[in-house]
Formats: sequence, structure tokens, C-alpha cells
Amino acid sequence: MLSYQHIYHAGNLADVQKHALLAWMLAYLTRKDKPLSYIETHAGRGLYQLDAPEAVKTGEAEQGISRVLAGQSLAADHPLYKALTATRDRHGEAAYPGSPLIAASLLRPGDTMHFAELHPQENMALRSALKPWKAKVHQQDGFELAMSLAPPSPRRGMMLIDPSFEIKTDYARIPGIIGRLHKKWNVGVIALWYPVLKDGTHRQMLKALEAQELPGALRHEVSFPPAREGHRMVGSGMFVVNAPFGADEEAKRLTALFSAVA
Repeated sequence: MLSYQHIYHAGNLADVQKHALLAWMLAYLTRKDKPLSYIETHAGRGLYQLDAPEAVKTGEAEQGISRVLAGQSLAADHPLYKALTATRDRHGEAAYPGSPLIAASLLRPGDTMHFAELHPQENMALRSALKPWKAKVHQQDGFELAMSLAPPSPRRGMMLIDPSFEIKTDYARIPGIIGRLHKKWNVGVIALWYPVLKDGTHRQMLKALEAQELPGALRHEVSFPPAREGHRMVGSGMFVVNAPFGADEEAKRLTALFSAVA
């Protein structure tokens, strides 16, 4: 959605869950000396400054990644910590990597990266953030890009679907999209992030996804207090098709981390 800008929410607890699991899975996939493809459908600007007025206004990063780092809850050898450190070495102590920079910092020169971002300003910022890497940035509907690329080359790889869900019809259409993507790309790791909402809007989507009995399916959810009074999001979820071996154990570690932090 063209009105959505993630800078207001960058580094919040939902980002911590999503990015920690994403970084772990990418680090696992790169253990094999074989090239892979990485695709994002809703990339955002890629790089965020947590001292920006928008981020300070909501305070979500302070409740999220800042609190996690202050409590040393994220191990120094965790792939997300490594990506965060690399980003701050390059862009300063207030910098926070979105999923495109996390992927770029963990993937290798022989890997292929595709990022879709419709918002003109966010797309321009994403291109700037990814300049040090060989990545393809598309100003295109992310679902259309995903369908056009599947199966990608190299065939081995991963896709992150991370919409804002401000378009309410996304909840109903995403299960069908993921089902079709899996049919076209049966070896791909397909990861969906979704908000856990007070009114349970996400539940029917999850029910439809689980009814497809997709292989290697992993569902992981964490709970946390609303960011502010009246906020509907009370948790964060990831649904992964063809989850890499050991992802369930990483999910358990994240659950323990959130129990301590949130």
C-alpha cells in the first residue's frame, strides 16, 4: 500500500521475531556451497535510522530491538546480531537493517536477490541502501513479481512475503497465492510474516494455509503488549513452507527470548 512507511515501526518486537528467524534461515541455507535465489515481495526501504523523528514518535524500536540489545537477549553469534553489527559499522549506531539489508549482508556474491517495492520514495531509498550489493530492485506489485519469477534461477532459495496488511483482502488472498507459488516452486522456502491481532483477523488466513497441508510447514507466534493504547497488534507470526532443518528449534529459542523480554 502506497501510504505505508515502515520507518514508524522499524525495529519493533515484530521485526525482532521476523528478522531473527529470517536471518537464521538464510544463514542455514548458505552453509551449502550452492548458489541460491532470494526474493522479497514487500521490501520497504531496507535501511532505517532509529533516531529519525518517525521512529522516535512511536517508540516502537525502543520497546523492541533497543530493549533486546540492552538485555543482551540476542547472542553475539546470532546471524541477526551479525547483520545488525555490519549495518551499524557502515551506517552508524542508530541504523537498523530491514530484511533486504539482512539478506544482503548474509548472502554471497554468487546468490541472486530480487526485491519488490511499489512506493516510489521507499523504492528509491532501497536502491540507495543496496548499492554495495548486486541486487535487482523492482517497482512492481510484489505478488506479481513473485509469480513471474517462480521458479527462480537458481532454483534453490527462499522468498519472504511481508505485506503491511493494510489492504484487508490480503488475508483472504494470501493462502491461494502461497499455494500457487509452492506448486510452481516446490523446493522453495516460502516465509510469510503476519500480525497477531486482538480481533483474530489473521486466524482464518492461518486456517486456510494449514488446510493445504504444505510440506515442512512451520508456524511460529510470539506475544507482546500493544505498542500503545488502542493498538490492535499483540503479537507477531511467521508461517514457513519447506522450513529448513532446525528452524523449529530456533523458533523455540525465540519464544524463550520473548518470554524474557516481552
